[in-house]
Amino acid sequence: MVSQKVTVANKSGLHARPAAILAQAAGKCDSDVRILYGNKNIQAKSILNIMSAAIKCGTEIEIQCEGDTEAEDLKTIVDLIESGLGE
Repeated sequence: MVSQKVTVANKSGLHARPAAILAQAAGKCDSDVRILYGNKNIQAKSILNIMSAAIKCGTEIEIQCEGDTEAEDLKTIVDLIESGLGE
């Protein structure tokens, strides 16, 4: 298992559109991708789980990947979040 902390960069936080982009990217990953936020452990492949966490701009979250392609998947997800998820 690998993990990395990242700060949510987009102005609106993880609302519907960025949550959909993140869930779609996580869905393409072979490893299990989770978001650790406060005491929540969120399945990143579910748009509803991401949106229900109400993660705001500037919030530090931890991305955790476990599986055969975990290092590659972690880099993909972290880079996507750091880029602002298309916003």
